[in-house]
Amino acid sequence: MKMATKRALLSVADKSDLVAFARGLQDLGWVLISTGGTARALTAAGLPVQTVESVTGFPEILGGRVKTLHPAIHGGILARREPDHMRELASHGIEPIDLVAVNLYPFEATVARPDVTLAEAIEDIDIGGVTLVRAAAKNYQSVIVAADPADYGPILNELRQLGDVSLTLRQELAVRAFEHMARYDVAIAGYLARTFSGEESPFPPLWLPQAHKLADLRYGENPHQRAALYGRAGVEGPLGGTLLQGKALSYNNILDLDAAWTLVNDLAGPAAVIIKHNNPAGAATAEELPVAMGLALQGDPVSAYGGVVAVNQTLDAASLQALGNLFVEAFVAPDYTAEALDLLASRPNVRVLRATPRPLAPEEWDVRSVRGGFLLQDPDQPDSAPWQVVTQRAPSEAEKTALAFAWRVCARVKSNAIVLAQGTATVGVGAGQMSRVDSVRIAVEKAGSRAQGSVMASDAFFPFPDGIEEAAKAGVTAVIQPGGSIRDKAAIEAADRAGMAMVFTGTRHFRH
Repeated sequence: MKMATKRALLSVADKSDLVAFARGLQDLGWVLISTGGTARALTAAGLPVQTVESVTGFPEILGGRVKTLHPAIHGGILARREPDHMRELASHGIEPIDLVAVNLYPFEATVARPDVTLAEAIEDIDIGGVTLVRAAAKNYQSVIVAADPADYGPILNELRQLGDVSLTLRQELAVRAFEHMARYDVAIAGYLARTFSGEESPFPPLWLPQAHKLADLRYGENPHQRAALYGRAGVEGPLGGTLLQGKALSYNNILDLDAAWTLVNDLAGPAAVIIKHNNPAGAATAEELPVAMGLALQGDPVSAYGGVVAVNQTLDAASLQALGNLFVEAFVAPDYTAEALDLLASRPNVRVLRATPRPLAPEEWDVRSVRGGFLLQDPDQPDSAPWQVVTQRAPSEAEKTALAFAWRVCARVKSNAIVLAQGTATVGVGAGQMSRVDSVRIAVEKAGSRAQGSVMASDAFFPFPDGIEEAAKAGVTAVIQPGGSIRDKAAIEAADRAGMAMVFTGTRHFRH
């Protein structure tokens, strides 16, 4: 019995590798069907193509808005390869379509243009392409779907080696196709929500489909937990960066790198941050990066061991040498000098990540999983609200500088958070305690003699004056906190008794 000729429908916005794929199919005896620009590209390459119009017997209409929405196309894709469906197709003169290679109008690229109009965006909402991909993915057992040029190679390999595409690959392709469409629909919904509401960053109707898997990780926080890294649209590396050296990043590495990169991008001037277990062991700014690095290390040299280091300028050899022989798990910087890379190459297991400095974008929501769902919130951004001096003494200019620095760092410390700083360098950090006074005591203990003359930042108000009193005993001279406690008066009086200056910001920075 004569084998039926296989037919492929090709209609792509992204024409990467299109001609090679189509030629590979033709060499295997496939008939090519195509539309518009795709058909012209294939014809120009010397490949024989049947137009969609010749299959449907109906021309494109509405300026190309309707091309493939026809039973002769979708019947050929959706028919199961079983006698009843095949007889029904034959009765209508419809032939099966065995492969659909379609990628969609570049909606995300279009709306990313600063000058894009709503009309232009609407025209780049794909209708026919989405319908073709959904139909082929739904009927994956009978139809091969390729929604990405990266799919072409695996498909051709199996067709050449096996004469067909395995069920396993068909299933993988169907999943990737539905994921691709989910991201596409979320991008459209998000853009239209922003445009129609006039709001800058409304939450999307869906969040997870915007992500695509970048890598499976060896394990999660602990070896018995599975883990993977996902990226938002357009992101192809961890933190949107590139791993230049070292072993693959672990789950915990990525969490610490994110905390370090977020904090160092909050700081002005040459800055260095050393993160351990998601909290700063040390952070500093200075006129030169090597000085900032040395000050960050002095913040807590014991806790810095095995940490993650972030800087907001090109990392040079002098800055690396300021760390001495400190064992570091990973570095992240906007760039590295050749000399610094040579030094890092002598530590082959150290991960070296290059990333682009930027503030948190409004659409980078904080997302946390809870039983049965997700919590979604705006990111916590450093605030610049005017301070209110609440004590008899106002802070000096030097104290103001130190308070502003400590306040920035404190916002990135796990609550209850206390940061002691001398100038623009941390000298003691108390993090993650159930009582605020315990965080004060830990920060004071870490600082030792450096607590004398330091300033203190607290991410939330002091519920009792004991935290202020502990700081005063250690020699802290000024405090910055949100205020808002029913016992604010007691905290202010404690500061006044010690001759401390204290300012309220009115903004809390809990980090749970």
